Amino acid sequence: MSGTNVARYVLGGLGLGLIGLGGWLVADQPDPVGVLVWLAGALVLHDGIIAPVVLAVGLLLAGRAGRGLVRGALVVAGAVVLVTLPALLAPRPAPNPSVLPLPYGRNLLIVLACVAVVTGGTMLVRRRRGGARPRPPVVEAGARTERQPDD
Repeated sequence: MSGTNVARYVLGGLGLGLIGLGGWLVADQPDPVGVLVWLAGALVLHDGIIAPVVLAVGLLLAGRAGRGLVRGALVVAGAVVLVTLPALLAPRPAPNPSVLPLPYGRNLLIVLACVAVVTGGTMLVRRRRGGARPRPPVVEAGARTERQPDD
């Protein structure tokens, strides 16, 4: 058995163990059905809405060389929005005024603007250099490559 196959079996066993641990932790919750409904909703939201929108926007906004960069920026921006969303949607007066002292709406816009500026700057630098970073050539399995003599 090769090292690759051993690694696959070890990682597969580790994954199954983690799935079992997750199932045990869900069953230990006071409302396991609610947790499963939440997880199913997150799956539908991600695979049905978020991922297709990110792919489509990356396809529409950027050329072939910049698609990955735009999609990465969208993923970062989406993660920042999701983390900030609870504080924006349900602001509650905190018993301690220092718990949430900052204006989350303004700060979210600042972070999103920074993501946009960094993405735009990176695209501009790539365009001035002549495109994306060159990728190494793909060598097919079993193909022979000739060595060049050293001069």
